[in-house]
Amino acid sequence: MTPGARVAAAIQILDRILAGQQAEPALIAWARASRFAGSGDRAAVRDLVFQALRRRDSLAALGGALSGRGLMLGMLRAEGADSDAIFSGTGHAPPPLTEAERTAGAPIAQAEALPDLPDWLWPLWQASLGARALSLAHAMRDRAPLWLRVNPRRATPAQAIAALTDAGIDAIPDPHLPTALRVTSGERRVHGAAPYRAGWVEMQDLSPQIACSLLAPRPGQQVLDYCAGGGGKSLALLAVTDLSVTAHDAAPARMSDLPERAARAGVSVTLSPPAPSGQNYDLIIADVPCSGSGTWRRKPDAKWRLTPERLAELCALQAEILDDCADLVRPGGRIAYMTCSLLDAENGDQIDRFVARNQRFTEPERRLLTPEDASDGFFVSILTHSAGAA
Repeated sequence: MTPGARVAAAIQILDRILAGQQAEPALIAWARASRFAGSGDRAAVRDLVFQALRRRDSLAALGGALSGRGLMLGMLRAEGADSDAIFSGTGHAPPPLTEAERTAGAPIAQAEALPDLPDWLWPLWQASLGARALSLAHAMRDRAPLWLRVNPRRATPAQAIAALTDAGIDAIPDPHLPTALRVTSGERRVHGAAPYRAGWVEMQDLSPQIACSLLAPRPGQQVLDYCAGGGGKSLALLAVTDLSVTAHDAAPARMSDLPERAARAGVSVTLSPPAPSGQNYDLIIADVPCSGSGTWRRKPDAKWRLTPERLAELCALQAEILDDCADLVRPGGRIAYMTCSLLDAENGDQIDRFVARNQRFTEPERRLLTPEDASDGFFVSILTHSAGAA
């Protein structure tokens, strides 16, 4: 596909998304209907679509319209590219620009001042992040890096880096957490690479890796991964400590590949509901359902689909999960509450309300990680049951 044909495809897909379709189904539908597109073309079109969604409002301002065509025109203007060369109307390229399109659009400085967040959410974002609000909103407009976690049961960081290099993948360690590797090239090769298939590395963003490193459970402790999903945090803890880990999720299908991943990593996880007797667990990890506002670089359409009503529903569910965990942790045990959100309503405010109604808990540590000091936006609060020793 020519550059113009790729832009035309992105316009078509973006119009479907703007009409209400989610990004992934829209991309899949286009790929299935476009058998002529090779893997490189599909990747390039996907990148165009996601780049446009990350900067939807500012690109629409530059392009003069909130439409697929307006977003692509705005992107070309932001990059200083030749719009006429793309909007040529030749072959499968989009039709030439109209005179109205040539004169439409805001100045770059005006467009760049937009936060690229929903209007209703911007005041909450500002209240949560203060002076960093605009810089962090703009950080969400960049593509997120791919991070890997080295499994010490299988390899050292140096061995993993060498094996990845042999597989055509370049990675460098985080200076503060050497088992965290940032992929700098070849990220699409990771799934098929020998070190990944052998359990030497797992995909996991730097921020949750840092959060897991704060927990440091003692060998032999009973751990409940309450909202386990794919089980990445269970595997991260088991990679460095021998534990008895139970993984639970309200939607068990999310854990379907966890046994295979655990076997590849050389560890064992029990998939089960929490123990009915309660107060058995030394540590409960509650990575709760949330807005995902910290991951919007990876899922940019999600920020435009979030509503005030959905945020309120999520906050109510988070409070319910915290109260459930309070009945399952043993006296002296800990709850690690986590979100991939940057919003106070889901983070500090949620914990403050929990401690107010559950005064046997204290909060010795709270951290908010952002793209400015880690990778994804991520919040962790460690809550200790005050009765007994931890």
